[in-house]
Amino acid sequence: MNNEYPYINKSGLRIQLCKRRKTIWLLSITAVCLSLIGIALCWLNPNIRAPLVPGLDFTGGTQIQLERNCVSECNSLNLSIVNDNLSTLKLPIEEGRKTPSLSGVRVQLLDDSKLLLIRLPFLSINQSNSVIESINKIAGPFIKSSTSIETIGPSLGGQLLKSSLISLLVAFAGIAAYISFRYDRRYAFLALIAVIHDVIIVCGLFAWLGLYWSIEVNSLFAVALLTIAGYSVNDTVVVFDRIRERSLKESKLKLSEKIDIAVNSTLTRTIYTSGTTLLPLIALIFFGGSTLYWFAIALACGVVVGSWSSIALAPTLLSLWESKSIQDSKV
Repeated sequence: MNNEYPYINKSGLRIQLCKRRKTIWLLSITAVCLSLIGIALCWLNPNIRAPLVPGLDFTGGTQIQLERNCVSECNSLNLSIVNDNLSTLKLPIEEGRKTPSLSGVRVQLLDDSKLLLIRLPFLSINQSNSVIESINKIAGPFIKSSTSIETIGPSLGGQLLKSSLISLLVAFAGIAAYISFRYDRRYAFLALIAVIHDVIIVCGLFAWLGLYWSIEVNSLFAVALLTIAGYSVNDTVVVFDRIRERSLKESKLKLSEKIDIAVNSTLTRTIYTSGTTLLPLIALIFFGGSTLYWFAIALACGVVVGSWSSIALAPTLLSLWESKSIQDSKV
């Protein structure tokens, strides 16, 4: 190993991040801007009017999942025919309740047209059965044992949305408090920047998916965001801790050199950790079924983006304090 550069790793590769920090910032800024554009377009869309396409968990209503009884491959369905059929359907009248309109029903085809996912306003049991009978005429027959009807009231959906937002805010506050106590306010600020960067990019990805493929977010997506925040700050803290160690041992080096040493010494660990985390997520994507599919997609994207922000974005932002000495943090 070359003694002139003590932060050359075993393979002989020396990554000088600080010299390429403008490129790193440009990539992150571009990704964040594209994400914010997607979120803004979702908000301005008259059919969505929200940063992301909210799922049944947040809006309330009735969701019906039907599995077609196909011998081999199911013949393709035209969604417009299904929507037209539902929009003209006359639902049974329930006493004391206004009969909902089915003009804005969302229908999704999954597993090569084998599964139908129908999202509707809040319906009674009789009204839900009427919808299933109507769809059965054009897409049936269905496997009765696989038919599921989920109903969530609008008040519960609003409560879940509120709880999810509060959980995210509490997580961010807890992360900032811990790092401020354990290290330095600058570290806390940059760790929060990295976490917000990761959350915005993942939300932006799902905003674009919602615009073009009507992908909805539910309570599992909120869980994914909290997991991503924890994963990201864990990796960032490891890098920051190594920077602090180098600051104590090699005080004569420039801050940018200390950052490069710290990143290179933790690079292999970060790659291995991210890789082993992605393996079960990839398995969930391919074999976990439709329920966990988008949850696994969100987590996988969060792991990749979180690794980038931890080993590239947050350390290079710290180099802005080049002229200042790094204060010793509490142990």
